Amino acid sequence: MSTYKRATLDEEELVDSMEGEVYPNGIQVNFRGSGSSKGCWAERTHVEKRLLVLTVALSAGFLACICVLLFQFRTRLCLTESCISVTSSILSSLDRTVDPCEDFFSYACGGWIKANPIPDGHSRWGTFNKLWEHNQAILKHLLENTTAQVSSEAERKVQRYYQSCMNETKIEELQATPLVDRIKKLGGWNISGPWQEDDFNQTLLQLAAQHHIWPFFSIYVSADSKNSSVNIIQVDQAGLMLPSRDYYLNKTQNEKVLAGYLTYMVQLGMLVGGQDEAETRRQMEEILDFETTLANITIPQEKRRDEELIYHKMPARELKNLSPAVDWMPLLNAVFSPVEINETEPVVVYAKEYLEQVSYLILNTDRRILHNYMIWHLVRKGAGFLDQRFQDAEEKFMEVMYGSKKTCLPRWKYCISDTDINLGFALGAMFVKASFAEDSKAVAEEMIKEIKMAFEESLATLPWMDEETRRSAKEKADAIYDMIGYPKFIMDPKELDKVFKDYDAVPDLYYENVMQFLNFSARVAAEQLRKPPNRDQWSMTPPTVNAYYSPTKNEIVFPAGILQPPFYTRSSPKALNFGGIGVVVGHELTHAFDDQGQDRLSSISLIHLLEFIFLLSTPPHTLFLLRCLPLRAVSFLNP
Repeated sequence: MSTYKRATLDEEELVDSMEGEVYPNGIQVNFRGSGSSKGCWAERTHVEKRLLVLTVALSAGFLACICVLLFQFRTRLCLTESCISVTSSILSSLDRTVDPCEDFFSYACGGWIKANPIPDGHSRWGTFNKLWEHNQAILKHLLENTTAQVSSEAERKVQRYYQSCMNETKIEELQATPLVDRIKKLGGWNISGPWQEDDFNQTLLQLAAQHHIWPFFSIYVSADSKNSSVNIIQVDQAGLMLPSRDYYLNKTQNEKVLAGYLTYMVQLGMLVGGQDEAETRRQMEEILDFETTLANITIPQEKRRDEELIYHKMPARELKNLSPAVDWMPLLNAVFSPVEINETEPVVVYAKEYLEQVSYLILNTDRRILHNYMIWHLVRKGAGFLDQRFQDAEEKFMEVMYGSKKTCLPRWKYCISDTDINLGFALGAMFVKASFAEDSKAVAEEMIKEIKMAFEESLATLPWMDEETRRSAKEKADAIYDMIGYPKFIMDPKELDKVFKDYDAVPDLYYENVMQFLNFSARVAAEQLRKPPNRDQWSMTPPTVNAYYSPTKNEIVFPAGILQPPFYTRSSPKALNFGGIGVVVGHELTHAFDDQGQDRLSSISLIHLLEFIFLLSTPPHTLFLLRCLPLRAVSFLNP
């Protein structure tokens, strides 16, 4: 039996054995072995071989790096539906007929302006207005869809309130009756009929406690700006019916507005019961003259920006010495009932000189004029909730003042705005569930965090800021509290109902619903006096297209209403969101360091440590910069 034996041949044996082999086709193939000669690689020394391998490896690595960089920095196009949509929007907003080097604003925004003329009923128009109109359309659907299931009784109250505002048939039927009835309970009005020359302080008390009307000054509860851990009663100047004192005092410049205002006053006086137009005009002229005198003693806002100068804390009993025309203790107890107020109750007065002068004015003015003026406040405040005649009178006056007509605005838009003003947090619960994604809060919070970081990094580059001040500024920036979208309680039906449990609305009595809400809100405010300030309490409703910074709380707030396109879109590239809502975030962040927020450090106390350190460590020319910068910032941010 034969056995298989594996043969092993090396290369030289194989080549030698086959050298000169002739194949059957006659072709001779010659194999030449290496013999004693060496190949190229074999001829290399050990060092050369290593260097060659290293060179090849480095070349390959370099080539790989080039490829990675080219891949990383190549032009990448976003072709998602969202990117295409926003690109189209940007392109349509341009006016490419304009040279951007000559007029960049017109180049960037000219197309949008041409495509969005100011609508009838508006004195201005922009992206804020357009977004609010979009939000209104959402709210309209939510409020009018009464068959849809709502999650809380508070939301049903909102729908009833809106229905009462939309019930124009009932409003026209009642005409001025709801307001006339209120006037009678206050002793009548000399303009519309007989009046009882009742006690001045009693009328003032009823207007304040029952209608939240402040003809001469305002009283409210808010956090003490020098100790933000407690709420305190605060008293400030008030009473003017026109937007500012300048309307009364610059008569030449505002002659048309003052004439329109007087006409409006006469029209309302006649609608409420005035019998003789000439006599009504005469008495309204007296009221206007009194308002003008009040404007003269009102401190202009530009002189009230330094809170340290206008802050005066005192026990309540000192109010009587400051302004003896007013019975302060009965007034305070009526306004804050059922909370008891005694003479030692701390009060902050923000208009000390004004209160002294308004007391003198009250003591030296005819009681009839004072009563007419106070009831005029009630008439003006209630006119917007009455029939079309009152609406027409107001529209004519608004046209004179602002140059726009409200007649083109549909009733539903007015009613949505009014519902949002009064019941905005219950309405906000409906809005958030319909149009605000929960993960938007997390994305917005991350954006705010990044903008804060960029802001803090910029502090290191400011040559006029010393290290102590820089550290204090960073601490304040770190301590800024941000609130995104909505307050948490509105998404809990039980908590929401608890907030609105003492308020109710009926579908067909709009004026009464409004008055009831004023009483309700006054009671809620009174309850805050004995509670610590709630940092999570919002001053804007969720559907609002705006944002704000609170100096006393050191917080920035961004409602769900503004976290919508074009300011913010979940699916848009981050650059677009930074250019949209990021601008708003940066704007509010800088308010922490303007002339209203700069005095409050991270502890939110009104201690001038920041300024004090700055004064001690800064040369005079830099102090000049400090004083100029806030004013420039304010004029730039609030044109």
